Amino acid sequence: MKLRKTIAAGLAAVLLLTGAAACGTASGTGSAGSTGSAEASGTSTQSGSTDSLLAKIKQRGYILVGSSNDAPFAYQDASTGKLAGLDIDILRAVCKKLGIPDIKMKVVAFENLLVELNNGNIDMVTDAMYVKEDRMRQAAFSDKWYQEGEAVVIPKNSSIQSKADLKDKTVGAQPGTTFYETAQSWLKAGKIKNLVSFDNQATLMSAVNMGKVDAVVTDGIVASYTISKSTALSLKLLSPYEPEASGQIGSAVRFSDESFLTDFNKALNDLKADGTIKKILAQYKLPDNYFIDADAGKTKNLK
Repeated sequence: MKLRKTIAAGLAAVLLLTGAAACGTASGTGSAGSTGSAEASGTSTQSGSTDSLLAKIKQRGYILVGSSNDAPFAYQDASTGKLAGLDIDILRAVCKKLGIPDIKMKVVAFENLLVELNNGNIDMVTDAMYVKEDRMRQAAFSDKWYQEGEAVVIPKNSSIQSKADLKDKTVGAQPGTTFYETAQSWLKAGKIKNLVSFDNQATLMSAVNMGKVDAVVTDGIVASYTISKSTALSLKLLSPYEPEASGQIGSAVRFSDESFLTDFNKALNDLKADGTIKKILAQYKLPDNYFIDADAGKTKNLK
C-alpha cells in the first residue's frame, strides 16, 4: 500500500517538527519482541510442514510477525522497547484466545513483507495491509480486522463543520496518495476552492496548523495518532465525516497455513462479537464506522 508507506514515513518528521517524541525504528532487518528483547533473524515455520503452524508457534512460545515498524499500527515503542500499536493490540487479543504466549516482530521493508512470509522467515504479516486482489495472489489473508480511510484535518477553532463547508476553502494534500486523488476529485467537482500540494506529512500538518491552508486531507488513523502525540498541534479531525477512499485491513499467512488461518479467523470473529475489537478501536479514538462485523469482514481468498 504505497500511500500508507508514503504518509507513515513522514510521521516521525511530523513529531520531531512539533517537538513530540517519535517512535523508535529498529535498524536493518533486526526485530523486537513484545518484552523488549531483540529477536535474532532466525526462521519460522517453513511451507509444506506436516505439523500445524499453531502447534509450532505454541511450542516455540511466540508468533513472529513481519512489520515495517509502522506507527501507529505495529511498531516498537521507543520509550519502553515493547511492541505497540493498533494491529499489535488486536493481535494480542487473538493470541490470548489461541493460547499463544507472546509476539515478536521482525522489521521488514513494507514491499518485501509478503516475500519474507513466503520464504518462511515470518509467520504472519501484521502491518495495516489493505486486502487487495494483487496481494491475494501472493498469500492468504485473514478476515478483515477493521477499515479505514481519509480524514479531513482542521484547526481546533475552525468554522468548518462539514464537508460542504469546504466549498470556498483551500485544502492541502500529499501527491502520490489516494487521498490526493480524492482532493483532486473535489476540486474538479467544485467542492473545494483550491488544492495545494505538500511533499510529506510533516509539511502537510504544519501547513494547516499554521493557517497556510484551511484544511488537509490525509490518512485518518495516522492523522489521529499524530494529533494525539503532539501538544504543539492545535488540530482536530472533521466530524462527522464519511471517508470516500477507504480500505480494509487484514493479516497475511502462507497458502499452506490454511488451518492456522481458520483458527485465527474464529478467534478474531469471536472478539468482534464480544465487543473487544470495538473497544480496541475506541482506545485509538476511532469512530464506529472503522469497525467491520464478521459477515462484512469475510475474506474469500483466491487459493
